[in-house]
Amino acid sequence: MRSEDIDKGAAKPRARGAGLLACRRGAAIVEFAFIAAPLFAILIAICQVGVVFLAQQELESAVEKSARKLLTGEVQKGKLDQTQFKNTVCGGLTALFNCTQLIVDLQTASAFSSVDTSAPVLTYDSSGNVTNSWKFQTGGVGSVLVLRVIYQFPVVGGPLGFNLANLPNGRRLLMSTAVFQVEPYS
Repeated sequence: MRSEDIDKGAAKPRARGAGLLACRRGAAIVEFAFIAAPLFAILIAICQVGVVFLAQQELESAVEKSARKLLTGEVQKGKLDQTQFKNTVCGGLTALFNCTQLIVDLQTASAFSSVDTSAPVLTYDSSGNVTNSWKFQTGGVGSVLVLRVIYQFPVVGGPLGFNLANLPNGRRLLMSTAVFQVEPYS
């Protein structure tokens, strides 16, 4: 057998996608055009949901660490005020958050059964700033505390009307709550 005979029957390597480019009927391109918009919309929606879940989880972790400082009396002994405690919470957050937008609400409750952990109804001024007043009651040994940390997370409306915003200002309300009883400390 000669080398010319071998070369005639051998399959020639093609570049990937060459078959698609060689097709002149256009059916593949038209079919892709039909599914492209929904496909990209789903991919963008998945990314948006992932970022919101990541932000919520980071907020939960930061609140858990900060609540531990209240639980053990570290905040009470250090006489931290609301701004200082807010900075403590911010220390556990990443670049996804703007600490000036973080809201800390700390209240005492008479018992675990009387705790209100519902999301607050936010009120806004004409500039879009939250006008609610927030408490910062650190309590003492044995106090039942309710720590709510609230953040208005900016979200972008996605394609095909997908939008994760649940506030009138186009943001998503993220909230983490911790309810605990302060341990004895000295």
